[in-house]
Amino acid sequence: MMSAPTPHTTVELRRGAYHDSVSLMQVSRQVAATNGIIAAQVAMATELNVEVLTGMGFAVPAEAGANDLVIALHAESPEAIEAGRAAVEEALAGLRSAGRGGTGMGEAPPPRTIGSAARAGGANLALISVPGQHAVTEAFDAIDAGLSVMLFSDNVSVEDEIRLKDAARAADVLVMGPDCGTALVGGVALGFANVVTEGSVGLVAASGTGAQQVMCLLDAAGVGVSHCLGVGGRDLKSAVAGRATRQALAALADDPQTSSVIVVSKPPDPAVLTDIESFAEELGLDVHWAILGAGRPDLTAAVESTLTALGRDVPTWPAHTAAAEPPGTTTGSFLRGLFCGGTLADEAILVAGELLGAPIHSNLAADQSLRISGHERHDGHLIIDFGDDELTQGRAHPMIDPSLRMERIAAEAADPTCGVLLLDLVLGHGSHADPAGDLADAIRAARIQAHGEGRALPVVVSLTGTDADPQRYARTAETLAGAGASVFLSNAAAARHAVSALSGSTFGGVR
Repeated sequence: MMSAPTPHTTVELRRGAYHDSVSLMQVSRQVAATNGIIAAQVAMATELNVEVLTGMGFAVPAEAGANDLVIALHAESPEAIEAGRAAVEEALAGLRSAGRGGTGMGEAPPPRTIGSAARAGGANLALISVPGQHAVTEAFDAIDAGLSVMLFSDNVSVEDEIRLKDAARAADVLVMGPDCGTALVGGVALGFANVVTEGSVGLVAASGTGAQQVMCLLDAAGVGVSHCLGVGGRDLKSAVAGRATRQALAALADDPQTSSVIVVSKPPDPAVLTDIESFAEELGLDVHWAILGAGRPDLTAAVESTLTALGRDVPTWPAHTAAAEPPGTTTGSFLRGLFCGGTLADEAILVAGELLGAPIHSNLAADQSLRISGHERHDGHLIIDFGDDELTQGRAHPMIDPSLRMERIAAEAADPTCGVLLLDLVLGHGSHADPAGDLADAIRAARIQAHGEGRALPVVVSLTGTDADPQRYARTAETLAGAGASVFLSNAAAARHAVSALSGSTFGGVR
């Protein structure tokens, strides 16, 4: 069904033609590269996507619903419109071909539910990544079929999370999530995960990028990982009360490959943490704690403590320090942190806040007086998590689609109050296939703009990854350093270096 096109613009609505958002983002990029295409958006007609399309000047039919596909093209000519349509058909055909199993005459149709797939295939774990309002139904179906669940979906209510985890406990399976971005089970990486050495240290993680940071630090120290069981960022909060953390610890206690465990978490509820510590003692597990919070060690310090307890050497963590800024340039007064990883942003707030002795505004701030929307600007110290639920509804996670953060990097570079940019970049499976080039270009452009205005703009990057990752840690670090950034494997070291760059002082031994 076609809307009335304006010159060189077309909007097509296809009823019930569902594709996941990550696949459609790739389709949009492929179509946008067609000669003569000015803008291309191929997306499901969710409320947020319709708002984005309308803001781009496309007239989306009023009857469009969340299960309908919208194809919107703006081109230089009618011929380019036709070329764009052909590119859309080719890209969508590729998606259909990739998802179509080879079935012959008389073969059973492919499973249409998680439960039927489990009964047909003998799997013991389901990865669920559908919009939050549908994820709960799918997760209950998996639990009823005897499957553990990695619930990648976000925007699931706390009440539904509790119901799911209680059902999982009764069925003797595990629910990892919701909003569980990282897991490593029996050597199989799920979601966003790095390629690390196999070993005897297990992780239980109420954090995705925090788990990745810990695994990559362990890998750099030559220590391997048996499993990483994500439990969702709310599991150690008071409402959920560690339901999945208990099950994950019990599972690792029974695992012959795992001899030690590290529990990784954003700031938890203190009473819940105390209960979990007691539970771990009852299991007789050798448990170490990488728990963020005021007065607690940062993740790097927690890993160093674990290495010492295991009788392993603490290495010098990889770091590339940029050359000094040009003489005679002025420096802004405030830190601007733009993160894709929520736990890395949380850690940066804790580390930098202690050194600065000044408030940091954030969309993660527990203090409501410091809490701002991820879309807002602020004249003071600021750290934004672009992976927060508010900024991911209807669009891919920024570790896949960094466009929102790229726009913000340019905006902060134009602000004379910005004294240093602190960024993160997380490599591994699930992340952008080649993130270094685009980010290096953005860093280079930001520094050129500032220098052209007589300002210094140091850029510091926390780079989480390993050399076995598809993107290659060393290669990525060299690319970013070549753009003028200081690059650190340790997120805490990156935050300290960023603070030191504001005044030229030295904090915590990092210049």
